[in-house]
Amino acid sequence: MTILWLDPVGGCSGDMCLAALFDLGVSPEAVRAELARLDLGAFHLRLSRAEKMGIHGTRVDVEAPDDRHERTWEEIRGRIEGAGLSAGATRRALAIFERLARAEAKVHGTTPERVHFHEVGAVDSIVDVVGVAVALDLLGIDEVRAGAAPLGGGMIETRHGPMPVPAAATLELLVGREVRSSGPGERTTPTGAAILAAVTEPGLPASFVPERIGYGIGHRDFDDAPNVLRACLGRLEHGGESLFVVEANLDDAAPQVLARAIDACLEGGALDAWVAPVTMKKGRPGHLLGALVPRGRLSALCEIVVRETPTLGVRYHAVGRLALERRIEEVETSFGRIPIKVGLLGSEVVGAAPEWEVCLAIARERKVPARIVREEALARWIARRS
Repeated sequence: MTILWLDPVGGCSGDMCLAALFDLGVSPEAVRAELARLDLGAFHLRLSRAEKMGIHGTRVDVEAPDDRHERTWEEIRGRIEGAGLSAGATRRALAIFERLARAEAKVHGTTPERVHFHEVGAVDSIVDVVGVAVALDLLGIDEVRAGAAPLGGGMIETRHGPMPVPAAATLELLVGREVRSSGPGERTTPTGAAILAAVTEPGLPASFVPERIGYGIGHRDFDDAPNVLRACLGRLEHGGESLFVVEANLDDAAPQVLARAIDACLEGGALDAWVAPVTMKKGRPGHLLGALVPRGRLSALCEIVVRETPTLGVRYHAVGRLALERRIEEVETSFGRIPIKVGLLGSEVVGAAPEWEVCLAIARERKVPARIVREEALARWIARRS
């Protein structure tokens, strides 16, 4: 089981999260290709090497025209849903912005639908959030965990005027999670808090084995800690996984309901979801809806199944799983650089596949069949290894 551990050493913001994932090895070209589908106008995603208190890593800057347009949650949701991103990236991006909308709505005494995003509705924040969602999908991880967020202190200037640190929305987003005190300054931003709240589970499993580490470098300087976000990619030792299969037998669900149930399970954090035909009691034809979920999403997935289907109940049981280790390699093709997901059994490579969403994005841009892009990428990868 592949786990990403986010450790907010000095803070957590959207650009620091994205920078840390790039520092882990996520392809900037692949992320840029997906971000272009949002149709946000001209912007430049710039990566550079930076250092804080002796720790070297990656810094991200989003350069865009002055963007003072206040976007609503509905507008941002429509843009993300219409971009044609992968299911995993779409799910995570929507979850992050939905958390932000709910927190802002509570703070300002309105509803999520009526929230107007200011700072977090600008192009750079949208790029940060969707970029993180895309990067997590490209990493092919099973679960994201995070440490306690530093709160910071003092005051900051916003479009609403001076605000205390942590910002009201930031603290609202961190309700129910462990936080820690720190020196002054904004250490965890609303965007960073929303990412932690929407896509991570708190704490780190005891059997975690670190394998690759990246650092996202922030823009501010603090006296008491390096302003970095550490991202550690690793795995659980054998027997360390905590996965469940959630199931429901359905004998009166329309095909459209079954299709939506699968999508809803994946959007809700399931690692996989499926429907299979079964013969039920008295010879009645029916369907078995199943989903593979981490322990932290078990309750939520059970609720999704009973809400999205006609079932009167669900069952679940713990399962073990042998999962191949994965890494991302890149190959140069006539269409540009394409990431290849490589599966390993121990140190042996047993499988490889080009990232389909990247191939699909390139195919649409170049107006060529996606299979041609995929086949060339795989052929180049095989030739490189031979």
